[in-house]
Amino acid sequence: MMITRGKTYEEVYEAFKWQVPEHFNIADAVCDRWAADPARIALIHEGAGRVVRRYSFADIHQYANRFANVLCGLGLARGDRVTLLLAQDPEAAIGHVACWKAGLVSNPTSVLFGPEAIGYRLNDMQTRVVVTDSANYPKVAELRAACPSVEHVFVIDGAPPRAHDFWQALDAASPEFTTVRTRADEPAWISYTSGTTGMPKGSVQPHRMLIGHMPSVEFMYDFFPQAGDVLWSPADWAWMAGLTNLLFSGWFHGCTVVATVAMKGFQPEEAYRILGDHGVTCAFLTPTALKLMRPIPSPRSRYALKLRVIASGGEAVGAEIFDWAQRELGIRINEVYGQTECNLILANNGSVMPIKPGSMGRPTPGTVTAIIDEQGRVVPPGVEGQIACRRPHPVMLLEYLNRPDATAEKFLGDWLLTGDMGHMDEDGYFWFHGRGDDVITSSGYRIAPGEIEDALLKHPACRMVAVIGVPDPIRTEIIKAFIILNDGVAPSEALAEELKRSVHTRLAKHEMPRLIEFVRELPMTTTGKIMRRVLRQAEAEKAKHG
Repeated sequence: MMITRGKTYEEVYEAFKWQVPEHFNIADAVCDRWAADPARIALIHEGAGRVVRRYSFADIHQYANRFANVLCGLGLARGDRVTLLLAQDPEAAIGHVACWKAGLVSNPTSVLFGPEAIGYRLNDMQTRVVVTDSANYPKVAELRAACPSVEHVFVIDGAPPRAHDFWQALDAASPEFTTVRTRADEPAWISYTSGTTGMPKGSVQPHRMLIGHMPSVEFMYDFFPQAGDVLWSPADWAWMAGLTNLLFSGWFHGCTVVATVAMKGFQPEEAYRILGDHGVTCAFLTPTALKLMRPIPSPRSRYALKLRVIASGGEAVGAEIFDWAQRELGIRINEVYGQTECNLILANNGSVMPIKPGSMGRPTPGTVTAIIDEQGRVVPPGVEGQIACRRPHPVMLLEYLNRPDATAEKFLGDWLLTGDMGHMDEDGYFWFHGRGDDVITSSGYRIAPGEIEDALLKHPACRMVAVIGVPDPIRTEIIKAFIILNDGVAPSEALAEELKRSVHTRLAKHEMPRLIEFVRELPMTTTGKIMRRVLRQAEAEKAKHG
């Protein structure tokens, strides 16, 4: 453990000091040093038909060595890029480790993307090798002519035309490979931003990023690792929530991680089954996932849950979900905050600090986080501003790929700008208001959508909610709520008025939605974030066409 246990948040925070070596390779940290113990299980993979296969760290080590030899044999050189277009597949983890062993730069890309999104990333990175499965190979095949940098494609479950069989290639390669000595600040992988605010940008992550990440992970999972810890998240390994918050953070401490086939839409009962069947103790679940799990009755009596802590982030959790978890699951939710470019800079840890439901917590050990104004000045408690993190910090990105202007704009002096609005209270807890462009301006008020969404979720009719501001000639904007109703609840004008009143009773009058639309689904990123931008664009188009 990198952080030191203490009785209070202050003890834990003040005791921590960074120790970042000049040279560091993630493959050494998450695989090589555990490989000597053949009994230590790295991965439990539950595939189609609930077929379970276990991989030891020794297995991962040998497979990664073989694939590193394959890649080097193809002429790839240090710094070249490899895209892993895979879900929670063992081959994805093997591919990352192999790349880092060879000094290559990996790129996780979601299988949920269509050809256009994949092609954009392949060309932006000048990817030389793609690893995928037979289901997604047609997307890659379609792109070959438009992505000339792609020289080789490996398929993990077969060998279609113009592709290599991944496992046949590994079988023919040597299991011996010496991990290269990389600098801590050398590029390790490229993660693309979620695209909630425009075209995704390639965030170049250094090897040191994992060092910078670990104190926060240890903190948010109530002093992880503890004996017998097993981790799982349904989050796509193409994103930080799955890749670093779970997979490689778990492996950093030699813990077992559960991997599962992608659900066709999040299935709450299946999530409970997975948690119980595999003895998961630490889970990372988005607020969206938790909201969908909430209606399932009596989960502790129906599933053999061993959960000790849930971490959640991406959006504000809210008091209603926090109270539900304590009541129905018997555990705390530790809400966290971070982004691709600077992951996990705020967190809760209920064992050393009081939890304030809805708060993102306090700065994690080794992190200086503040609320600043447009001039980069720290604002007093209670004043809204932008959430920012002070550099240097080992978790921060190196740069945006091919975007020097965007890289420069990401910083204001020594502050990394998150683009998210919030405030800090008198006790040092941070509260999320929303993206800077999510904040609603109405009749002179600046209104955060999260608080209204949480108020609506307290009504028994509501399953999921998204709130935006729509243009209004008098008030600048008025509040509109898009609501997915619980099963068995029928939409009606009467219900809409009831929901408006329910917000009015909980919040100020100016925070009451003036418009409510009942919908069957909401636009989301593959990480489960609601894309309010898409809703605003749709409303703008409606207004344009009358």
